[in-house]
Amino acid sequence: MLKVFQHHIPLSAFAEWLADGLFCFLAVLLAAQGLQATHLDAFTTAVAPARLLLPAAGFAALMSLLYSVFGMYRASAVSVGIVPLLGRAFLAVLVGSAIAYFALDAEGFGGRAWALVLEAMMYMLLGLVAVRILFHVVRRAVVGAPRVLIVGVGAEAQSVATDLRMPGRAQRTVVGYYPAGSEETIAADARIFARDVALDVLVKRYQVDEVIVAVREQRGGGVPMDQLLACRLQGTPVLDLAGFYERSKGQVPTDSLKASWLVYGHGFVQGAVRTAVKRAFDVVCSSLLLALASPVMLLTTLLIKLDSPGPVIYRQERVGLRGRSFMCLKFRSMRSDAEKDGVARWASKNDARVTRVGAFIRKCRIDELPQLFSVLKGEMSLVGPRPERPSFVAQLREQIPFYDIRHSVKPGVTGWAQVRYSYGASVEDARRKHQYDLYYVKNNSLFLDLLVLVETVSVVLFREGAQ
Repeated sequence: MLKVFQHHIPLSAFAEWLADGLFCFLAVLLAAQGLQATHLDAFTTAVAPARLLLPAAGFAALMSLLYSVFGMYRASAVSVGIVPLLGRAFLAVLVGSAIAYFALDAEGFGGRAWALVLEAMMYMLLGLVAVRILFHVVRRAVVGAPRVLIVGVGAEAQSVATDLRMPGRAQRTVVGYYPAGSEETIAADARIFARDVALDVLVKRYQVDEVIVAVREQRGGGVPMDQLLACRLQGTPVLDLAGFYERSKGQVPTDSLKASWLVYGHGFVQGAVRTAVKRAFDVVCSSLLLALASPVMLLTTLLIKLDSPGPVIYRQERVGLRGRSFMCLKFRSMRSDAEKDGVARWASKNDARVTRVGAFIRKCRIDELPQLFSVLKGEMSLVGPRPERPSFVAQLREQIPFYDIRHSVKPGVTGWAQVRYSYGASVEDARRKHQYDLYYVKNNSLFLDLLVLVETVSVVLFREGAQ
């Protein structure tokens, strides 16, 4: 894992991103070289590789951004297979090539720009396939999946093992389990080692790359801390449950969370510099987005008026920073009598109260666009935990540990939970989303905000199931 501003990024994803960018740079130069070899006129001077070094670098940067926006490095994209992944890549290449063509045409390349772009497209697509095949071979045949020893044999250990075996970048080989204390044995699908053999000895014997302590209660002598220390000293990483889920799934589990960890642990920093930078980022980006989205917002206003009676903008009380209430603005997507009895209800998937236009604007997140005005006013941020209604907050505060931590930052138009978890309409869904919100609050940075915004585009474009 690569750690960037407290956020964990799979090293393989970062390596693929760099390799793809390099191939895009080389694709332009290779295309220019090929055109030089087949044309013996002034065309060769126009596409000379030396003249294209700077445009090729700019094109590589553009394509790296587009690949990210189209979700090629998200875990959900990796798990669907090579064909859907190549479909995303092809769309990104089409968009990037069109932008490159107009840029080259503006620079005076004329008809030569189209020939250069077409040939570069072929090289890029070949490069994408080559990079994926190369990384797959390296991961499977050369390096192999990292080997993990799990301390614990209970339900938590089994849950960790299940997550480790899921296909994707985080896939690991579980070499076995090491009992800890008197917990009930559930893990029966792999080797359970005897406690008379020291952990550090097992790590050496079975070439273990990582030890995960999957035990919620570590007091009472069940977990051999001296042996875990020996593993650390010999260079083997050791993770507890909170560390494992934070690194591998981008969430902070509430079940094993203690106040002492929140007080003494790293993160949860809300300094003056971070606040000022985030506010400036919000003002600039929301102003730009409002300008770009104004035609869509005008069209949406018209369609809502034609589709069903009632106001265009729906105002609803939500809980924001430090528990203060504010009026959240959205394009109305439900019937005007959706809550005529005054009782707050969870929005559900395929909700019968949603109008025809409402179903579309909810899927495309168009209904959230009026919240950009709340961002300008300072009531919301572009990125943060989604604000909930006061009645739901009162309910969730009683059932979810440390729920009010999410109110230590401004609520967001989009958030880490929205790009990481599917549509939620229950207390359990709220609990799962809260674990992602805790991760965001703990590790918030401008880098993480940018990552969420990029992934939000992917979620909207490919309907990846996020709310």
